[in-house]
Amino acid sequence: MKDPILEVKGIVKKFPGVIALNKVDVSCQKGTVHCIVGENGAGKSTLVKILTGIYQPDEGIILINGKNAFDYPEVFEEVAYVPQELQLFEHITIAENLLLPILRTKSVGSHLVSKRKLFQVASPILEKFHIRERCDITVSEIPPSSKQLLQIARALATEDREIVIFDEPTTSLTAEDTKLLFEVIKKLKEENKAVIYISHKLEEIFTIGDEVTILRDGKKVGYARVKEVDKSWIVKMMSGREIDDRAVFRPRKIGDTILEVENLTGPGFLNISFVLHQGEILGLYGLVGSGRSEIAQSIFGYRPLKEGKVKLNGKYVHFKNPHHAIKEGLFYLPEERKYQGIFPFLSVRHNIGVALGKKTLKKFFVSLQKERSITEEVIKTFSVKTPSVETQIQFLSGGNQQKVIVGRSVSYPFPPKVIIFDEPTKGIDVMAKREIYSIMKSLAEERQIGIILISSELEELLRCCNRILTIYNGKITGEFDPEKAEISEIIAATINVTVEKESNEIIGVSRV
Repeated sequence: MKDPILEVKGIVKKFPGVIALNKVDVSCQKGTVHCIVGENGAGKSTLVKILTGIYQPDEGIILINGKNAFDYPEVFEEVAYVPQELQLFEHITIAENLLLPILRTKSVGSHLVSKRKLFQVASPILEKFHIRERCDITVSEIPPSSKQLLQIARALATEDREIVIFDEPTTSLTAEDTKLLFEVIKKLKEENKAVIYISHKLEEIFTIGDEVTILRDGKKVGYARVKEVDKSWIVKMMSGREIDDRAVFRPRKIGDTILEVENLTGPGFLNISFVLHQGEILGLYGLVGSGRSEIAQSIFGYRPLKEGKVKLNGKYVHFKNPHHAIKEGLFYLPEERKYQGIFPFLSVRHNIGVALGKKTLKKFFVSLQKERSITEEVIKTFSVKTPSVETQIQFLSGGNQQKVIVGRSVSYPFPPKVIIFDEPTKGIDVMAKREIYSIMKSLAEERQIGIILISSELEELLRCCNRILTIYNGKITGEFDPEKAEISEIIAATINVTVEKESNEIIGVSRV
């Protein structure tokens, strides 16, 4: 066995009231992909910050190429890091974003660099990472999947990085872009780079991983060669107990029609019609860019409508803005939770309190006692893990942030009749996903709320939905019963082709 290029030995990191990492050991060799998995709060993010030199551990050492990184901090330059959250400059060009880390190197030139020179240097790098957009347009003009690929390209633009850390890199990627990323990782292995890959998507571990380390509550609880274990073993190690990954969360008490959408047309979609019932979970499935979110946001009054009608609870409505929709009982929980769903620097209490309105008013003032009481009830009802109601919500895990958002929606003075969940489990772990699924089922069955679930994960839709609508290029291409439909039929509808049912093979293009 080769000597590891990276060794983490006995790392301990403490924060007030919590031990984030407790005697953690990890090693990684050149030419391998070492996966690190664990539930939210297991210590993965803290470990990454230590590996990149952001945090100093309280105990332990890190060896990079045999050198103690805290005695020789320059060795951190050998580590490339691709963060989970996008960290790009929206209003400058793709080329400028790409080359910012190396603008003063010989590969670009002097301190004053012409944009023409930047574009010449950037073009082959963009091509290498399968980024199809022109390098002279601004980042704000490209889709999320291209932004994620750009962030990956920027981290790897310099050739001298021996260790590459990917932190949930496929969160915003399409299935096709994910395949391209895996090709990049395969090439990194061939170039004898060491790759550390962090993901909640266990199928990715088995696609690209060589080794896997499992963290739980800040401790290393498992290590294995990927080919020697299965998904159930990893889930058991992560959670500390057996988990049935085949459990379904479909509501069984379906009521009357609550929402009718008739021939809706707007930017990104055409002639959309469907109905939603009380107590039903209706799935919208399609590739990123298919128009799923645009349809939901237009119903919600966030985007403009050109044509069509919406009927809520038997009454035609035209929502001029989201506030109007919420007053009528229609809620939308956005995909970009951290940017559009929460106030990161405010407490859990404040994040819920902003929705309470007259519920907490005492004459002309907000009653902090009432606000705290309702927040505590949300925390109890939805099992939110937080040290305090006064904890800033940014310090909660993704799953617990999502629970707070859901709790806020049902705490409004205007009780919800319909809730649209847009990628509700994006970036959260296996156990937190199950909790979100249970919450959706409970809201549907016990409160008879109609739920629209938008997701890029077909397994999620199959487990939670009573019906699934497929979307392609802004049009509905099919409606499926998750209990009866073939997976191949559903996937084919999202790319606008048909399948031969007997052979279960894709046979041709459907003119929808």
